[in-house]
Amino acid sequence: MRLLVKPLPGRPVLPLPRYETTGAAGLDLAAAEAVSIPPGAWRLVGTGLALEIPVGFEGQVRPRSGLAAKHGVTVLNAPGTIDSDYRGEVKVILMNHSGNPFDIQPGDRIAQLVLAPCVQAELELVTSLEGSARGEGGFGHTGRS
Repeated sequence: MRLLVKPLPGRPVLPLPRYETTGAAGLDLAAAEAVSIPPGAWRLVGTGLALEIPVGFEGQVRPRSGLAAKHGVTVLNAPGTIDSDYRGEVKVILMNHSGNPFDIQPGDRIAQLVLAPCVQAELELVTSLEGSARGEGGFGHTGRS
């Protein structure tokens, strides 16, 4: 699969996102701007990149485990979705769950991008659904943690 990446004008020139290991599922996304996130707050952080994701796929923006474990910083709407027809700047909503401000500099890795296949369903309005063993059992209905 080819992923077309367009650096945006007015942003620092950064290395392209990349897989850090041969078995990595996600490409690391870096910040293209300096941002400070106060404790308990969130900020939208630009990457300075636009993407052309192939039709039939989505880009899933996910947290970096190291930021979460070491600093309490995560992607607020994880996973965020980048649709295949979106051509604007990829931005990441970062949430600071820690008690300390978190400062980001251009080039800092802030999230990861996983490309995943997706399908669009054809909806059909019906008056009933086929039964199942679970039925209408909702959150916690099995009694297991």
